[in-house]
Amino acid sequence: MNTLKTIQVLAKIGRIISKIIFILCIVGFCCCAIGIITLAAGTGSIVIGGVTIHSIIENEAGLSLGAMYAAMAVGIVLCAAEAVLCKFAEIYFKNELKDGTPFTLRGAKELLMLGILTVAISLGAVIICSIGLGIARHFVDDIEKISLSGFGSVGLGISMIILSLFCRHGAEISEENSELKAGKEQ
Repeated sequence: MNTLKTIQVLAKIGRIISKIIFILCIVGFCCCAIGIITLAAGTGSIVIGGVTIHSIIENEAGLSLGAMYAAMAVGIVLCAAEAVLCKFAEIYFKNELKDGTPFTLRGAKELLMLGILTVAISLGAVIICSIGLGIARHFVDDIEKISLSGFGSVGLGISMIILSLFCRHGAEISEENSELKAGKEQ
């Protein structure tokens, strides 16, 4: 039973981390949206010590105004996608903790769905951002510096799908053992 306790502790940690990342994604989404709005409203022309905020960002980051818009738009899409995945992960961990084991048919189904969503949402977000950046590259020169290489979670999603099969098999074995035990008692 020590292994089950370890799994439950990891599920508690997973639930907490999912909540934290969800909140951070919401904050990141809002910050990117506020950044776009403030740049569009002209607050980039605020002067501090004789230097504008826009010029500080442009010099330090090496991005033009158009590239900053593009980077924040990418940030909005990626934060939204990750927030959705974190909410689904939080629900999975909450239900797993309520069940007391990952070896339930419902839990295996939820983990399978989480794996599929991880693959689909991460790929969808990267594709949407790539298309948007491709279009924007025709209008802004230095957008090539914006990278999407670290977001695709296909490997993680496939791992969840495979792990869901192990959990389903464990649930089926547990169910068979319960039926055998019930048959012997009669």
